[in-house]
Amino acid sequence: MKAVIPAAGLGTRFLPATKSQPKEMLPVYDKPAIQYVIEEALASGIDDILIVTGRNKRSIEDHFDKSYELEYTLQKAGKDRVLKQVRKVTNLADICYVRQKDLKGLGDAISCAERHIGDEPFAVLLGDSITKSPQPCTKQLIDVFNKYGKSTISIREVPCDKICSYGIVEADNVESNVYKINSLIEKPKINQISSNLAIVGRYILTPDIFDKINQTEPGFNGEIQLTDALSKLDGVYGVKFDGKVFNIENRLEWIKSSIDFAMGDEEFSDDLIDYMKRFL
Repeated sequence: MKAVIPAAGLGTRFLPATKSQPKEMLPVYDKPAIQYVIEEALASGIDDILIVTGRNKRSIEDHFDKSYELEYTLQKAGKDRVLKQVRKVTNLADICYVRQKDLKGLGDAISCAERHIGDEPFAVLLGDSITKSPQPCTKQLIDVFNKYGKSTISIREVPCDKICSYGIVEADNVESNVYKINSLIEKPKINQISSNLAIVGRYILTPDIFDKINQTEPGFNGEIQLTDALSKLDGVYGVKFDGKVFNIENRLEWIKSSIDFAMGDEEFSDDLIDYMKRFL
């Protein structure tokens, strides 16, 4: 299975930090956000990855490319541990790139991957969303997809006052944490839907999604919404994700994610706790 990572957005909520730097390249503790996403794909058994980029996103390609000068400098300085980390990033996966020429929404970004994907099911992992769980979120979706053979998306419960910020689904529970989805709506008003099950940002999609995207008119915010295209499919399943999700699309979630990953580093966690106690 191949994976598509949309990473073409402008990141306007992080301006001025994202004026010349993609939000997907903002560091979350000691790695750029998009590296966590790629590592999730790899941990789920996927190593053929297409990143959908846009203007001013070249640093994403540079990050995963070989850096001869940097490697030479580190080797000459005897910094073997850091050199090993740099080379690991370069050899993570087979990564290809395609540019979304006009920012017309997530659905349009996915359609840019059609030639690369062909007639096969594929995974989608949003480049500004990081998940953390014992079993990778994408792997959980793959397991359910293999059982039901239908497009499968990750969902979770959100507070009612946050419903208007997400794609929301109405669904019937069919087993444990698996749901048969009846309807989907992008960023609904509170009176438009009775559910609080939100789409997390991880998908396993059947290739007919490309035809559905082509049939989808611009929706919320004048964009071609993937949620609207999903509603046209013949059956979609949802998996309630049991883990942490960090949407790196606002400053607070970004700070939370860095703290969470830093707390998992034994070298710094105690010092970080002592530092935070000063504010509590």
